[in-house]
Amino acid sequence: MRGIIADKLNEFIELANIAAKQVKESGVELTPSLVRENLKKLSVFIGEGPELAFVQESAFVTSTHIIPVRIYSPAPEQALPVVLHYHGGGHMCGSIELYDTISRKIAKAGNCIVIAVEYRLAPEFPYPAGVEDSQYALANYQDVLSEVNFNQQLIIAGDSAGAAICTTLASNNIGSSTVKIDKQILIYPSVDYTMSCDSTEENGTGFLLEKEKMIWYFNNYLQNNESSKPASPLFMPMAKSMPQTLIFTAGCDPLRDESIAYAQALKEVGVNVEQHTFDGMIHAYMLLDSIVKSECEETYRMIGEFIQS
Repeated sequence: MRGIIADKLNEFIELANIAAKQVKESGVELTPSLVRENLKKLSVFIGEGPELAFVQESAFVTSTHIIPVRIYSPAPEQALPVVLHYHGGGHMCGSIELYDTISRKIAKAGNCIVIAVEYRLAPEFPYPAGVEDSQYALANYQDVLSEVNFNQQLIIAGDSAGAAICTTLASNNIGSSTVKIDKQILIYPSVDYTMSCDSTEENGTGFLLEKEKMIWYFNNYLQNNESSKPASPLFMPMAKSMPQTLIFTAGCDPLRDESIAYAQALKEVGVNVEQHTFDGMIHAYMLLDSIVKSECEETYRMIGEFIQS
């Protein structure tokens, strides 16, 4: 069933659809730079995050490249939980700078340390480069925490493609003797690159994220003839030992049904899952804080409670 959008989003969606139609009619082709600039434009709706006692730029240094990170702590002297935050953007867009407000609000809501990870993006660095960077950060996160106190609770969090990374890491680290993920926080997760769920069609036009653009994102991400199903977290191995999971779903999102299916699949193997749906919201609603403030505030509240539980 197609979602029914909240009244407060009507004007935004109408303007977004007019702009998208004009681009198509003008014959402008999608390019990574164009899509990245368009996502950056949403920053006017995110607003500013809270001031925190500690914010620092750092990086992981691998044998081949550097992975920049930004570290946030509301109380650097306290031993706080650690959240690795992977931003969204279709594996092609987004940055720790664009998501600065969200990282700050997670740190404050959860009274936790947040490490925002600048993983490599397609098409310059296709699959699995971003996953590899994210795994490196997961395995070595303590290396960048020399100036803040922390405890041993480890959480991964992300929205959309960032949530795809989280769910991939959760599966890939089943049975690991060195990495223990306690919890994962998934906001409108992308977990099915086969696009086989009904909502891909039902919500695939007119709600900002459209099926046509999803195909383009995935073609740029999976460049080396990878089969989309094995790369999809929905179809990856699952086990009861996977992290306790909090999932947020948007009713007008093409990804709605796959996030519900992922939650159900986790429950079937015995994972503790908490799921919340905002029926009138669209994909990327967390980037539209000034328009859907109450929904964003509720999301941060539940994230904070989940981290502290």
